Amino acid sequence: MAARRKQTAARKLDTRIDALRSDLDSLQTDIKALPADAQGAASEKMNSVMRLAESMAERALRLAEDTASSAYDDVGHWANDNLDTARDRVREQPLSALLVSLGIGAIIGALVLRG
Repeated sequence: MAARRKQTAARKLDTRIDALRSDLDSLQTDIKALPADAQGAASEKMNSVMRLAESMAERALRLAEDTASSAYDDVGHWANDNLDTARDRVREQPLSALLVSLGIGAIIGALVLRG
């Protein structure tokens, strides 16, 4: 009877060792696959971030284009409105306009020569 118990205990021990080996093999396989899975998840997240950044950049570009177009139109209107006024003043006071132009030219010339 004691021999039979020893054999039964040995079989149970062998069964447990085989199960442990199987679990360790499975764990080893899972650990080997882990870097590839992590890389896939990181790549997917990176693609998502890139799409979001691209969308934000496109929106910023559209806003900048709209702002620039609006500013261009405003400057055009302002220039056209003030050009008529400037023409009228030059016609009314040509000598004053000439002296102002000479003064502005001298200031710009002095700034250019300094730089």
